[in-house]
Order: sequence, then C-alpha cells, then structure tokens
Amino acid sequence: MASHSLKSSGTPSIEELILRLEEITRNIENPETGLENSIGLYEEGLSIAETCKNRLQEARKKIEVINPELAKTLPETLRTKDLFDSES
Repeated sequence: MASHSLKSSGTPSIEELILRLEEITRNIENPETGLENSIGLYEEGLSIAETCKNRLQEARKKIEVINPELAKTLPETLRTKDLFDSES
C-alpha cells in the first residue's frame, strides 16, 4: 500500500484493508501462488479481518454514543452481533 494513502497516523483505512483482503483472495485463488504462500496470505487475511472487525465495532459504539436514535435504526444484526461471526 502506498504511504501517501494512509491516514495521518500511518494506519491504513478500513477501505484500504478491504482492498488488501480482496488482493489476498485473488492471490490465494491463483493456482500459481503455491501452498506455503497461500498459508501466509491466509494468516495475513485473518489478521486484517480481525482489525476490520474491531474497527467496525468501535465505529458502531461511537454511533451509539453520538446518536442513539440513529443507532436504533441499524439492523438488529449490526447492533447485537459481530459482522464477522458465522450463523450457527
């Protein structure tokens, strides 16, 4: 990722992280990537997904504090479940 597109703190934006996840997915799906590289990419993807999950939870909490009425309009799944949790 280019350093000029990073937020001032040097931390990539959520949009940049999602773009990286898309890139990782394409690389893993490429048969020329190889098993070892795919495993490393998968581990990186898990870490990025966890970062995204945490940031989305933080954003949701901020919305609930700043505008509780708006938070009430969010779908129930966004208020009570993690976006990355699987349905059982």
